[in-house]
Amino acid sequence: MPGLPQLPFERTDALALSPEFGELRADHPITRVRTETGDEAWLVTGYEEIRQIFADERFGRSHPTPETAPRLSHSALLGGPTGDYATETEVHTGMRRLLAPAFSARRMQALSGKVRQIVDGLLDEMAEEGPPADLHERLSVPLPIQVICELLGVPFEDRARFRATAQEMTDLSDPERSAAALREMNEYSYAIVKRKRENPGEDVYSDLATAQLPEPDVARIAGGLLFAGHETTVNQIDYGTLLLLRNPEQRDALIRDPSLAGAAVEEIMRVAAPSEHGIIRYVREEAEVAGVRFAPGDLLMLSIASANRDDRAFADAERFDISREAASPHVGFGYAIRYCLGASLARVELRAVFGSLFQRFPTLSLAVPYEDLKPRADRLTGGFNELPVTW
Repeated sequence: MPGLPQLPFERTDALALSPEFGELRADHPITRVRTETGDEAWLVTGYEEIRQIFADERFGRSHPTPETAPRLSHSALLGGPTGDYATETEVHTGMRRLLAPAFSARRMQALSGKVRQIVDGLLDEMAEEGPPADLHERLSVPLPIQVICELLGVPFEDRARFRATAQEMTDLSDPERSAAALREMNEYSYAIVKRKRENPGEDVYSDLATAQLPEPDVARIAGGLLFAGHETTVNQIDYGTLLLLRNPEQRDALIRDPSLAGAAVEEIMRVAAPSEHGIIRYVREEAEVAGVRFAPGDLLMLSIASANRDDRAFADAERFDISREAASPHVGFGYAIRYCLGASLARVELRAVFGSLFQRFPTLSLAVPYEDLKPRADRLTGGFNELPVTW
């Protein structure tokens, strides 16, 4: 009898998913696999199946016995359970209620002008220095860091510190290093939140300082906001640029009509997959999805990248098309009660980038062969260390 499919699958192309995802999605959108830690899990690759799980409170991020829970990876970040099993639902609801105003349409609209100014300034600097340039270090990294510092109320002069810590948090090769970095990020962030109690400002950490939540949860939420608020956007800028460079007809359409930037961002969020590491869910009580029964404590890995390429939801799903009129919204930001609070912020940043980048540099191209670009396989979030470009 053949063994279970072994995660992670081998990936040979930065922009393509491992073929196993498509094969499993077609025949078994929910299937048993073995994780890199040797544990068994359910791999969910289908669009509707993942939406159903996102919307169901019987699936969560915590586990009643976290020390013995099955894990997806050795990383302290998103490799296993987080939060308190007894209070997860209450804390999650309270956090969303508290933070939702910070990411409101009104607040994001007010922030959008500032974001465009930052983008213009970074592109000005890139133009002044001339080609070649590392787009990763000149644009993809500094933009989200400046924006998240402004929004959260984090000192900008600390950027090198928390950026380095964020990188260590995603280390898949050294569990102790990853765990130490996660603690450091939470402690650093929580120290800022505590200072906001005495000197509040117009920022998210000041809002968080008023939270009626246990201190460990506040620290975890603060650290998570700082990490996710910049790391994921860094990768989306890199991958969005690469997708447009590798699909010149789409790039040219965007140059001709910059109003397509919003649609381009949605297609980038659908197709870009900096990492194949999925989202973890644990079964809180017995449940059934698509005819598959789950037992309490079971581990699920939700492959968002695979769901966003499901032909049952997207016509010609493997094609990158910024003029796509999708009948189904992508799940790059989650869904329902698990929809990302920061989605509006990411959209503001990405629209500013892709509304300007190719207008300023219409001849932008890779400065190295595409095949030389190697995603970081040792990092949970994947992505690149550099993206050399010229014009």
